[in-house]
Amino acid sequence: MTRATADLTDVEARVLDAVDEQWAVDRLAALVAVPSVGGTIAEVEVQHLLAGWLGELGCDVDSWQIDLAEAATAADAPGQEVERTEAWGVVGTMPAAESGRPALVLAGHTDVVPPGDPTLWHGDPFVPRITGGDLHGRGACDMKAGVASSLAALAAVRSAGVRLVRPVALHGVVGEEDGGLGAWATLRRGHVGDVCVIPEPTDGAVVTASAGALTFRLEVEGHAAHAAMRDRGVSAVEKFALVHAALQEFEAERQRDADPRFGDAAFPYGLSIGRVRAGDWASSVPDRLMAEGRYGVRVGEPVPVAQVAFEERLAAICAADPWLAEHPVRLAWTGGAFASGQLPAGHDLLPSVQAAVADAGGGTPEERAVAAGTDMRLYAAAGVPTLHYGPGDLHLAHGPLEKVPLADVVTAARAFALLILRTCGVR
Repeated sequence: MTRATADLTDVEARVLDAVDEQWAVDRLAALVAVPSVGGTIAEVEVQHLLAGWLGELGCDVDSWQIDLAEAATAADAPGQEVERTEAWGVVGTMPAAESGRPALVLAGHTDVVPPGDPTLWHGDPFVPRITGGDLHGRGACDMKAGVASSLAALAAVRSAGVRLVRPVALHGVVGEEDGGLGAWATLRRGHVGDVCVIPEPTDGAVVTASAGALTFRLEVEGHAAHAAMRDRGVSAVEKFALVHAALQEFEAERQRDADPRFGDAAFPYGLSIGRVRAGDWASSVPDRLMAEGRYGVRVGEPVPVAQVAFEERLAAICAADPWLAEHPVRLAWTGGAFASGQLPAGHDLLPSVQAAVADAGGGTPEERAVAAGTDMRLYAAAGVPTLHYGPGDLHLAHGPLEKVPLADVVTAARAFALLILRTCGVR
């Protein structure tokens, strides 16, 4: 990797030279090889692996078992969509000349979504493959590459023999994909910092705002009858089709005047039905349908306000249909609740990250927003100014083509190394 031509201090140049691409790739491959799907024992395994590496880098490591009972009952808990019997948090803090609150936090999640149909992959999704300069596998992009880049930055600072003035910390969290359990538990334990960068895949941009996302369940009632005389019944499927069409109109309305940072995103506040179950016999008119979906929260919109907007529209949809007026659709808010989040306007973390990326050879990244709910909102709510910058393209996440360019991993590691030096100071 050629060093950027920007004016760098001798220490910065030395640390950039110490970024070890093969070291980063090896750690990324090892992370991808752990099938850390949310709710599985591998979600615990990957956290222990990360804790071990942080210890090898000379960090003070706090590794603790998350109190799942507390997470299930606490008023501010973000909710979970999978069942867990065990979960761990990991924080590694690099010692510095001064103790106390870290000047910078790098926070990455190690859990992944299920791989889906294995026949759609070109190989085992948990056997990392490197082809054409890209590393393929579930979690490669979202977001184990960001974790590997963060580790490589810490390793470069240590390898270069640099003594920081203030600490830098790496937060390894779980449960991000289904609500944010790990970040919530980490912040609740008292691990905060002056500023935070979450190395989610941003495809070369810096993301300063994220939409929220709520999961919901709809129960539609019909009236059963023999399919040969379906006019004697009321199909829950047909009534849901009516509801779904009206909800799509509602979705279109909520896209108007979206934050310009979303660029050309078609659905920054999307409303999507992800699962539908209906009926119990092919020759019967279905008398019940269950649908589960995801509903986008606008940037800056409080979650209760977004919920009321959905509830009122659903009530209006039902009121307009004679059957549904008498048998209204039942709504439940389920699973994770992602509020929106954003970096305070004018905060200097944005230009600091943009300068670090440029000086690391990555060009000057544009400012964007992301339609996905993320841990940004938890750190922001805790008073920690936060943004996203990391390797990979989010469009490839959660699918069978997930991969990350290794060049992006190295560029991010170099940018993080510079950001650490400039934010924490050098003794």
